[in-house]
Amino acid sequence: MRKFPDHFLWGGATAANQFEGGFNLGGKGLSVADVAKAHFDVDVKNYQKHTEMTTQAIEEGLAHLDDMVNYPKRHGSDFYHRYKEDIALMAEMGFKTYRMSIAWSRIFPNGDDETPNEEGLQFYDDVFDELKKYNIEPLVTMSHYEPPLNIVLNYDGWYSREVIPMFARYVETICKRYKDKVKYWLTFNEVDSMIRHPYTTGGLVKDRFAGKNFEEVIFQAMHHQFVASALATKICHEIIPDSKVGCMLTKLTYYPYTCKPEDVLAAQQRMRSTYAYSDTQVFGEYPAYLLSYFKKHKIHIVKEEEDDILMKQHPVDFISFSYYMSSCEAADTTGLCTTPGNTILAVKNPHLETSEWGWQIDPLGLRISLVELYDRYRKPLFIVENGLGDKDVLTEDKKVHDTYRIDYLKKHFACMLDAIIEDGVELWGYTSWACIDLISESTKQISKRYGYVYVDIDDYGNGTYNRYRKDSFYWYKKVIEYNSIDFE
Repeated sequence: MRKFPDHFLWGGATAANQFEGGFNLGGKGLSVADVAKAHFDVDVKNYQKHTEMTTQAIEEGLAHLDDMVNYPKRHGSDFYHRYKEDIALMAEMGFKTYRMSIAWSRIFPNGDDETPNEEGLQFYDDVFDELKKYNIEPLVTMSHYEPPLNIVLNYDGWYSREVIPMFARYVETICKRYKDKVKYWLTFNEVDSMIRHPYTTGGLVKDRFAGKNFEEVIFQAMHHQFVASALATKICHEIIPDSKVGCMLTKLTYYPYTCKPEDVLAAQQRMRSTYAYSDTQVFGEYPAYLLSYFKKHKIHIVKEEEDDILMKQHPVDFISFSYYMSSCEAADTTGLCTTPGNTILAVKNPHLETSEWGWQIDPLGLRISLVELYDRYRKPLFIVENGLGDKDVLTEDKKVHDTYRIDYLKKHFACMLDAIIEDGVELWGYTSWACIDLISESTKQISKRYGYVYVDIDDYGNGTYNRYRKDSFYWYKKVIEYNSIDFE
């Protein structure tokens, strides 16, 4: 029987803005997610339409704060009220770790508050205490697609240098409060995603930057997050000496469409567009190819004198990433089919299956990704998002027979084992997305389900919110119990 390493951290992952609910309870302030409207009339494969944001759209959301149908992230899966039940289900599966996020606006409702919201701090105390009861190690993301809305409206999001000390105050607060409860931390979720959906990650709304080069705005905001990430790493290490702080990358893996050298180069260049962000956080400095891009496109980043020193002195301890799919790249895409994926549109690989949402399923690509990352960085890796979104059906007897999800996971786990055993990759753990059904980031649906646990609500918020174990729940429980997929 091939086994995963001893003490491998098996678990699941969620994000507060998609799972927690209680958007206006417990003193929580509004985040960018709370005014992001679902577009039920838009094709689910039109990711750009689902993620674009305007000042007018924000104002519309603010004018309809009682609307829980068109703004489904406001209710999420109601973890806010059901966290004990949900954590008990995680414990039943045998979770060793649970990747979650703290909602910044639950701690500092406006982002720029001088003092934190005690009721919000106590909520996460209660969550961490419940996890400890079952010996589940929390892996906490400090910022997961939910900057406080106030910093968008009054500071132009992460474009403003003023946001860095606000974030540092927040980080210092949660590190001091939870120093005896949380050892593993991530700074910014999918930090590279700023370039693809700048509102969600950085609170940037294009129409608020009239007359400015918006690409330069995005990279300036990115620089501020790099500085903030280094500062957060410094703060965390000082307050919690044995803590481990990681970056979080969207692992977008691209293959050359053909063996033509031009296609190989195109794929390499596309890969760099992802690696630029982890390169900066791991090595503590901008890679030469990104600096060349800035020069070529006349992008000027405003820095303060200590920025480069701070980034260099406080790189991350490990690399975490999401992996859902792979894509192809070609020098000339004329006549080639394209398909959407995790926040991208790319050339379709004719050798792979494709989900209903256009995402291409590629288990071997996970092994390739693990090897690429470990060879590049020689630091521990952690898969913190992976899974299959599908339209699960709850039967009359309250069962979900998701054999397709089991098949997906089994193939991916086999490739993880190959990377560990055959390729020597140091992999700390795996948290599947999302262990309990939640609202999809891209399309704001819950009908695109990932979990081992079915949540009884539809895309419009109708339902009991009751939880039901899927077939994959029992299968994953055995994987964790045996620390292997070879138990059958």
